[in-house]
Amino acid sequence: MTETAIIPVILSGGSGTRLWPLSRESYPKQFLALDSRTKKTLLQQTYERLIGLEGLENPILICNEDHRFIVAEQFRAINIDPKAIILEPLGRNTAPAIAVAALQAISLGKDPLLLILAADHLIENIIEFQQVIQSAKTYANQGRLVTFGIVPTCAETGYGYIEAKKSPHQGNKITGLEIKNFIEKPNKDRAKKLIDDSRYTWNSGMFLFKASSIINELEKFAPEIINHCKNAIEKDVVDLDFQRLDAESFKRCPKISIDNAVMEKTKLGTVLPLNAGWSDIGSWKSLWDNSNKDVNGNYINGRIVAEKIKNCYLKSEKRLIVGLGLENLLVVDTNDAILIANREHSQNIGNIIKNLDETKFPEGKMHKKIYRPWGNYTTIGEGSRWQVKLIEVKPNASLSLQMHHHRAEHWVIVNGTALIEKDGEKELLGENQSTFIPLGCKHRLSNPGLMKLELIEVQSGTYLDENDIIRFEDSYGRIKKIN
Repeated sequence: MTETAIIPVILSGGSGTRLWPLSRESYPKQFLALDSRTKKTLLQQTYERLIGLEGLENPILICNEDHRFIVAEQFRAINIDPKAIILEPLGRNTAPAIAVAALQAISLGKDPLLLILAADHLIENIIEFQQVIQSAKTYANQGRLVTFGIVPTCAETGYGYIEAKKSPHQGNKITGLEIKNFIEKPNKDRAKKLIDDSRYTWNSGMFLFKASSIINELEKFAPEIINHCKNAIEKDVVDLDFQRLDAESFKRCPKISIDNAVMEKTKLGTVLPLNAGWSDIGSWKSLWDNSNKDVNGNYINGRIVAEKIKNCYLKSEKRLIVGLGLENLLVVDTNDAILIANREHSQNIGNIIKNLDETKFPEGKMHKKIYRPWGNYTTIGEGSRWQVKLIEVKPNASLSLQMHHHRAEHWVIVNGTALIEKDGEKELLGENQSTFIPLGCKHRLSNPGLMKLELIEVQSGTYLDENDIIRFEDSYGRIKKIN
């Protein structure tokens, strides 16, 4: 018997703001290496923990346009070529995203199993996780819509719960249970009652089903989603490694989760209990729970001097942090913001982010370090008419051929070799050499070498925003849109 193909569908469009200031809209948690035991990012781990599954194929990735190059680069780094990187023009929750993935999978001429995964979860016991997926395939191949219910470890109020029609069998056999009900996030008293009954599990948001099965149920319960997603795919544009959905069609989809659109209505729902050390890393407290800690319950990373501290999470990217007589605190220092919070209040960070947005603090959404397909830049100083950046360009990478209407630039090479093009003239510059880019000059910066190029850019002018870029040529498909 031929093994049914299983295609992971990895949803990586979240902003992860509850782990601010490390995770922000410009570079959210799924792209960070938050597990102290590995240098792999959460996104990379999401796929790599599946390696070894029978029938496993390369993934379909769904992300937003701003993160497309980050997603592509992180999969290149682990030598995986995705079947598709689908760009959502705007967030519409999980139901439209899954519909697009299912339609895309069917278009490849097969009816594979789709394993729906969030890009920002941790799972400790990979062997157990794969065994449960293997058991779930039996039900999915029969046309069932399988979800994985996390066996609760506490009376958690931050997750929804799944109620099965009966309790799971005792022993080693992994058995699917028919779903009776989905329960929204409960209060503490109700959560305490739920975890005493083995019929209840946490809703992980992970699923396994045949592509045709989820399409059929969407057509039954949410036909408008299928119709708009079909149109979005039919009118899509292939751009380098990316598949751009048609924005006008996709934005007509209702903003709804797959739970609300299908799972709460279907008669095909099956839940498999999963006890594999799962966490969605949804708060600083959960990150502390899943971190390697010392004998005093402290996670310490960076330049830290600590004395008489207990059950703390201390992380510094550059500066020295000195802690004395602390308990149950989070102290996270980045290059532009510091978080100091009681661990038990970490779920409330969303309110802080909302306040930062309302008061126009750019640090609420943006990092000082911004990633681009050619490398990155970090703002290290700025005023009303000037700005200083550290620019890093990867080997053999090049910025677009561009021009600015409102600013001039002065570049000083710090490390490596730069190929400079100005109004058609080219020159090579090495360390400690500099050049001036006058306002209106058509220019391009490239790294022809085998090592990283670093330079200081000093901008001056009346308008310094990234919108002041007119692109003439670009290797990354950014001519029509400033990114």
